[in-house]
Amino acid sequence: MSLLIAAEHLYRHYGKYCAVNDVSFSLAKGQVLGFLGPNGAGKTTTMQMLTGNLAASSGHIKINGFDIQRQAQQAKACIGYLPDTPPLYRELTTDEFLSYCARLHGLDSPAATLAVKQAKARCGLGEVGKRLIGNLSKGYQQRIGIAQAILHNPDIIILDEPTVGLDPLQIRDIRALIRELGADHGVILSTHILSEVQESCSHVQIIHQGQLILSESIAGLNARMDTGILLVTTQQPADVNRLSAIAGVNRIESLDAQRIRIHHSLTTNPSEALAETIINAGWGLQEITPAKQSMEDIFILLTQQNNG
Repeated sequence: MSLLIAAEHLYRHYGKYCAVNDVSFSLAKGQVLGFLGPNGAGKTTTMQMLTGNLAASSGHIKINGFDIQRQAQQAKACIGYLPDTPPLYRELTTDEFLSYCARLHGLDSPAATLAVKQAKARCGLGEVGKRLIGNLSKGYQQRIGIAQAILHNPDIIILDEPTVGLDPLQIRDIRALIRELGADHGVILSTHILSEVQESCSHVQIIHQGQLILSESIAGLNARMDTGILLVTTQQPADVNRLSAIAGVNRIESLDAQRIRIHHSLTTNPSEALAETIINAGWGLQEITPAKQSMEDIFILLTQQNNG
């Protein structure tokens, strides 16, 4: 797997304030990395360091093997960037703006024409080429921002909060585009929206108070969300000792006379054995349901653990 970004021990200080504190991570081709955190966590600062728009106080960043400080021109040529505020010229038409951006990327006229056509097609801009950007909706302006980021077919695409202010249909379209881009590029998606990461990304990192507190694949995150807990309700009080002897049961909490919480091994689900035991004992099984943590639960738990 081709390594596109290697960031090691990044720090960024503003006077005595440390906005980014010892952040290290990597990005490979085919990955869509969700960079998740509350407002003010250090997401945008990290994005700006990765793109060379802000120097790190210390640490090293390699983009496709190029050092972002010593080989800035080669490194930046590998990146397409959409800042949190799209860098648009509202007085230009969509075609004029994208053609101008293509020239900034060093594309000659035939290559620029083809690049603009392809970017417009990928971003759903075919109908607004002749319209002034300032007269377009927020959704179309975000699409134009993404189009300028992918014009030169960069290996790495960095999107800082690309769906802020969009309506649900626009958000759905942008998320689908991000997943499509992830097939051929490495993508970093900075957001504070939890569902965005689950729907668009293959990997997730959570940053809080400038520090990475989670780095995980989405599959691994989904495994974390499976808590291994069953909530059981019976008509008659169940014999906790008898249920504790069932294979896979680790611990049982009594919530009240008819309700218990059963913690079990993630590799062994004892639901069937529990139901059979309760029914055969005549305790009257009313309900047995798995409890799952949401991504919000995990996010809140991690950020609370790392406060202070």
